[in-house]
Amino acid sequence: MARLELYIPVGKEHLRCGYTTGTCAAAAAAGAAALLLTGAWLPAVRVDTPAGVTVEAELLQHAAGEGWACCAVRKDGGDDPDVTHGTLIVARAERAASPGVVIDGGEGVGRVTRPGLDQPVGAAAINSVPRRMIAEQVRRAMDGAGYAGGLRVTISAPEGEKLAARTFNPRLGIVGGISILGTSGIVKPMSEAALMDSIYLEMDQRRELGTEDLLLTPGNYGERFARQSLGLSLKNWCMCSNYLGAAIDHAAALGFRSVLVVGHLGKLVKAAAGCMNTHSQISDARGETLAAHAALAGAERELVQAVFGAPTTDAAVGLLKEAGLLEPVMASVGQALDGHLKRRAGERLAIEALFFSNQYGILGKTPGADGLLSLHRAAPEGKTAGG
Repeated sequence: MARLELYIPVGKEHLRCGYTTGTCAAAAAAGAAALLLTGAWLPAVRVDTPAGVTVEAELLQHAAGEGWACCAVRKDGGDDPDVTHGTLIVARAERAASPGVVIDGGEGVGRVTRPGLDQPVGAAAINSVPRRMIAEQVRRAMDGAGYAGGLRVTISAPEGEKLAARTFNPRLGIVGGISILGTSGIVKPMSEAALMDSIYLEMDQRRELGTEDLLLTPGNYGERFARQSLGLSLKNWCMCSNYLGAAIDHAAALGFRSVLVVGHLGKLVKAAAGCMNTHSQISDARGETLAAHAALAGAERELVQAVFGAPTTDAAVGLLKEAGLLEPVMASVGQALDGHLKRRAGERLAIEALFFSNQYGILGKTPGADGLLSLHRAAPEGKTAGG
């Protein structure tokens, strides 16, 4: 695998960048086109990425026959925890009757089945920027060979269908494989922006489908509790990971009517302190916040200290329950949470929340949560849920 020796500072480390599946596809397509049109088995090609970084990608698996040729590039994700790292992206170039470059997806590249994504329903999940990069590389090879005809380029990923199960694709309605992605052509390690883009994309799609009332959970705990314990439909559900504030901002910008947040106390108690990025490396005020609300509810100093030092929120809840103060403390947390959420959402977006513990169940709600819960109840068999 050809390594990209480009490093960026991330925290206290310098981590290596990689290149996207889109860059891989463009490089493989360049090699396949050159092999088809000139017979040259190139060992590597250089791709100028939209980020302004030139990538030299090693070409693998050269093959050719009557009117076609193939090349592959192995994905280099750098130090980013990328599920496609190391997988092969294959391009097959074939002569076509009409002039120009036609791009499609083959084995292991997903197909779009729902509106609201970068590509229309029915198209291969090869996004706009990678399509442009592929076309540019292929036209360069055509110009170099003096070829004025047409080429059909098919991008495939032999492991793509298996890898897609570990991506957002099944939830986005992209079936049969991975997406060929990348707006910059370069993978920046530990990219928060990439995760947020995935969250925004799912919200965009919900809105495109006509959803007005959004169900939002920080993670799998919230999704499971909403479905199994609250009996909610997941038809209008999105996951926001640690980026609650950013998700609320995006929901407001998209014009959603309401957002119902269902989350574990360990996440939403941070939001009750005004921390809208709940990652533990960004904010971890759980003990401090619960101790403060215990004090507001009249807890003795010893209990406040015990809550402050509790190793988990469940442990703190157990202490409050034993002292008979769980209900007023959770009511106080709910009131604070309500204020912070409504300030973040603004006047046009109705927002409510419910928080729970896996051990103790529902712990609290904001004042209008029941009204929004009713919008997301799973419909009885034979009927459809509203929203």
